[in-house]
Amino acid sequence: MTPRRILVTGLSGLIGGAFRKHVEGKYALRALNRRAVSGVETHRADLGDLAAIRPAFDGVDTVVHLAAAAGDSQPPEAIMRSNVVGTYHVFEAARMAGVKRVIFASSGATVSGWEREAPLSHLVAGRYAEAGRITPLTHESPLRPSGLYGASKIWGEALGRHYADSHGMSVICLRIGRVKAEDRPTTTRDVAVWCSQRDIVRMLEACIEAPASVRFDVFYVVSNLKYGYRDVAHARDVLGWTPVDSADAPR
Repeated sequence: MTPRRILVTGLSGLIGGAFRKHVEGKYALRALNRRAVSGVETHRADLGDLAAIRPAFDGVDTVVHLAAAAGDSQPPEAIMRSNVVGTYHVFEAARMAGVKRVIFASSGATVSGWEREAPLSHLVAGRYAEAGRITPLTHESPLRPSGLYGASKIWGEALGRHYADSHGMSVICLRIGRVKAEDRPTTTRDVAVWCSQRDIVRMLEACIEAPASVRFDVFYVVSNLKYGYRDVAHARDVLGWTPVDSADAPR
């Protein structure tokens, strides 16, 4: 059988590199990147230019959209170009090419504004006794971005809902926790939001393999966290994915 062709934006990044190691040989990977990715077919273009990126989507089954201006340390114009305009271009190029599914790397920043108030403010500060018993936020909980970056990811999720409804595209949005180069929690807050590299790449694969009946959905992606506040039961119920790593276990 011909391996399924997967286009990955941002393949040269931290998650993209981990994903490549996890699935290389299983899928035919193509990168959409501003610089070449060694050993992978690469279409070099900027997401801000729809005409330039459009050919990268030809013959592709699934798009994994990881590229972004990440975090609120980025200037607003970079967030707008990459995360707002660029994400629109990815969805539109996918539509034009007849891509069946887009997996959108959203972020826990879409809801992390709730950390400003108790009990989550206590939780992320490590004051667990003050936090008490936490009811996890689910994919249906009210959104509350912590900054422009989180707001841009809400835009991406809304855009995905539109393309799923209007164009029949399957769209899966992943609210990814804190993935780190060290592949372990390094701050007190990390203990509540961390996601291992292994858990995120396993989730990406689960989304690629999900049945066509998954037309649109949103999932949190974090590891097993004793002091976490983001629900992972929904991902288990729909995709059969559960995290395997833990913030509490030595790595």
